[in-house]
Amino acid sequence: MFNFFNVDLSSLIANIPALLIGFAFHEFAHAWVADLLGDPTPRSQGRLTLNPFVHLDVFGSLMALLFRFGWAKPVMTNPSYFKGNPLRGRMLVALAGPVMNLLIAFLAMMLFLVTSILLPVPLWNQYNRVIQDIFMAIILMNLGLGIFNLIPIPPLDGFAVLSGFLPARYARYLWALESYGMLILALVLFTNVLGFVLSPLMSGLFNLYWNIGQLIFAPWLH
Repeated sequence: MFNFFNVDLSSLIANIPALLIGFAFHEFAHAWVADLLGDPTPRSQGRLTLNPFVHLDVFGSLMALLFRFGWAKPVMTNPSYFKGNPLRGRMLVALAGPVMNLLIAFLAMMLFLVTSILLPVPLWNQYNRVIQDIFMAIILMNLGLGIFNLIPIPPLDGFAVLSGFLPARYARYLWALESYGMLILALVLFTNVLGFVLSPLMSGLFNLYWNIGQLIFAPWLH
């Protein structure tokens, strides 16, 4: 139905709003949950905002534009402020970003289908390619960011999520791997391992969202 990794000029342009939305909501989610747990650090550093330019990292943004996965400036937190178990708090803060991306992808899919219903047929036929490029970029960018960041390798969010499920006496052994995280991540990025992980998961979630939307909106689609 759609080519997930084909990047031409129009899709590259469409990736710009997708990147701004994906990174802004991802980092805001981290900051928001940390703030809810009692950590004043994100708020004091101005990260409790949906302004994307506060969150962007130049190189990470270029990677996201070209390859639909990348990174923003990490939200700094201090787990000692967290209410309750700091490891559990760290897990919840880490989980918030990827979950937000997956939610944005789902909402974008629903909005794409609603737009195809509400837009008059002549306008839909005229601007179908533009509309499709923008919405598909938002969906795919957010699927990529969400799934990529859930990989349990430091410094990705999935590492903190995994450690949050372990008892504290075992989690400290897992954190010993943190100093090797960038090396492990580099090996993953420069081999085909990432493709084996991202591609089927993105395709599966994309098809799930699409099928849910079809079940809801099929009677009214053009």
